[in-house]
Amino acid sequence: MSDVVELKASVRERVGKGAARAERREGLVPAVIYGDNKAPEAITLPYKEIHKQLHTGQFLSTVFEIDVNGKKSQVLARDCQLHPVKDFPMHVDFLRIGKGTKVSVSVSVNFLNEDICPGLKKGGALNVVRHELELTCAPNAIPDVIEIDLSEVDIGSSIHISDVTLPEGVTSTITDRDFTVATMANSGPTEAEEDAAAAEAEEAASEDAANEENASE
Repeated sequence: MSDVVELKASVRERVGKGAARAERREGLVPAVIYGDNKAPEAITLPYKEIHKQLHTGQFLSTVFEIDVNGKKSQVLARDCQLHPVKDFPMHVDFLRIGKGTKVSVSVSVNFLNEDICPGLKKGGALNVVRHELELTCAPNAIPDVIEIDLSEVDIGSSIHISDVTLPEGVTSTITDRDFTVATMANSGPTEAEEDAAAAEAEEAASEDAANEENASE
């Protein structure tokens, strides 16, 4: 799991579109903290900090500790509204993490041992169906990445979620089917096909030679 990231915030004294625009002009991002059976809390955060975290690629799976004038809350970002043209953060929703909280997050997949993968060594192609997995776990157990070993994956094989070893306490959010994560497809002729093609070529060459010999007679 990634380390908890600390952010300092301030209470939003005013809410509404006009107040939000004014805050953005001052280099702040409006946000709200909600959940855990507590009243929502309107806050602002420095634009530079939110922009930095957005570009880590793990914004929605990072546990943040937000300090609002000395009052700290551990949260997860559940949504970030971006400007439709300029693509900068306009508003963030944070979910409080309470005792026993379970969350669903998207975690990236990383494939190991590509250099010794039988399918790849035979010229196969790894077709990644899901680059991220939807997982359910406690906020303090969110994995940084899910690793999948390719050392025994051959052409024609499929990797399903049931084949993936998940960390303890982490489960797939999708439970109604054994979905495919990746497949090893054949990107060229198989060995049998190559042998058959070579045999056909040899036979054709023999027939051509025989035809030439008959013609010369």
